[in-house]
Amino acid sequence: MRRVIYLMYRTVGVALLTPNTDRRCAFTGSEIVRALLPSLRVYVGREWSALPALRRASAAAGLCAAALLSGCIDVKVPTYQRPDTPEKTAFTKIDAPKVAASDTIQPDWWKQFQDPYLDSLVEKAINGNFDIKVLAARIQVAGAQIGEARAGALPSMDLGAGAAFEKTTGQPFSKQYNLATQVNWDIDIWGAVEKGVQAQKAEFRATEADWRAGYLELVSSVSTTYFQILQFDDQIEQQKRTITTNQQILTIFEGMEKNGLVPHTQVLTQRAELNRLTRELLELKRSRDLADNALATLTGVPAGEFKVPAGKLQKRVQVPPVPSGLPSQLLARRPDLIAAEYRVLEAYDLVGQAKLAQLPTISLTGRGGTASFALTDLLKTFTFSFLPSINIPILDPSVRAHVKTTEAQTTVAEQQYRSTVMSAFEEVENALVNLDSHMKQRGELQQEVDQLTVVAAQIDAQLKEGVISQLEVFETERTLLAAQLALLANHQQILSDTVTLYKALGGGWPTVDVQSASKDGLK
Repeated sequence: MRRVIYLMYRTVGVALLTPNTDRRCAFTGSEIVRALLPSLRVYVGREWSALPALRRASAAAGLCAAALLSGCIDVKVPTYQRPDTPEKTAFTKIDAPKVAASDTIQPDWWKQFQDPYLDSLVEKAINGNFDIKVLAARIQVAGAQIGEARAGALPSMDLGAGAAFEKTTGQPFSKQYNLATQVNWDIDIWGAVEKGVQAQKAEFRATEADWRAGYLELVSSVSTTYFQILQFDDQIEQQKRTITTNQQILTIFEGMEKNGLVPHTQVLTQRAELNRLTRELLELKRSRDLADNALATLTGVPAGEFKVPAGKLQKRVQVPPVPSGLPSQLLARRPDLIAAEYRVLEAYDLVGQAKLAQLPTISLTGRGGTASFALTDLLKTFTFSFLPSINIPILDPSVRAHVKTTEAQTTVAEQQYRSTVMSAFEEVENALVNLDSHMKQRGELQQEVDQLTVVAAQIDAQLKEGVISQLEVFETERTLLAAQLALLANHQQILSDTVTLYKALGGGWPTVDVQSASKDGLK
């Protein structure tokens, strides 16, 4: 029986120490059984059928143990493949002849708006925003977790010291001192710990991509909020002009009422219109203050302690070239897609680690210590023991259940990646559609403003000639102001659409090939 066990461990030991690139082992269960049979025949010197029943049972038990062990060894680790997604060859091309297309998105793309104050706001937000600092801290956490995972393959050592004092009635006072140490080392012969390290490295890269996505979101939010504030300034100025015009109209109506030319209801209607315009002015000021508070928070300043100087949106901010790109570049440049793919890679590594947990593990334990009744004699003698051991997970349902769990989590990560890709395509297409539509509307609005400006000039000339009344002039000016407000809102929409498009295309971050990085091993 001892000979059978020896043969089993010798054969299995060869299997353990001969890894295979595909199966992590050189032999399967049947191969180990076939390898054991000749040795058994040599040992007993007769055919299997001639063995006594007891020895035949012992040998069979050894063969079964070898087969069970080899079944644990026969493990295949999955190789990462990027999840397949619906193919998209190109994005919608916008028809905007007044704005040139740019094939290259610069890292500081917000400078394309040619507004130094916006540049300073973005820089202030990058340095002061607390959400981006949280994302940066998470990168540090992920980096520390890499070291934590790598420590699983290193030896550990404990050192302890103690003393015992005892006094029994009728016996002298006794003392004993002891010193002990223990070294444990779980040898990572299959690379299970390394798989965990690779998984943590993938999470580290994903966390870096999360920071980039947060960075891009922050710059976009600062830009659009700033544009809204300048739009509010223009709207407030034009609303004040509209109120002044309507006050003049009210004065005319009140004079006409005294002469019996208009009924009192006409005066009341005009007063109500003036009240409505004043209320809208107050609402615009409120919205402006809220936008200031939002921008203050984005830049890391307490709300209420920051205010953007008043300015004119159309004069201060220029419409930049429209960025362009290919769907293939989008997959390799958008930070949220890169983060999602790295988490798929992480899931693959965790599956590999879970499968490798089914293999036997070898541990080395060393213990040493000394004890003495006198503290001065403590180091005179020392005892040391070395205990190598092998653990074979022949029947452990939790290990196989963990494999199924990690495989299911991989499916979740893959579906999340596909969902993120589809959302990214939608965001780019929506940004292009909105930008195209608003730029076409700008042409119509500009023509409307130009035509109403000509009408206003003609009406003013007719007023000087006494052909028409002042009331008709005011009505024309009010219509012109409404068209100018619509043109202003359209300009703000185009700027915001451009920011959204820059963001949807991934900003100016460099492309990342996750699949190639996975083949070479993450550094």
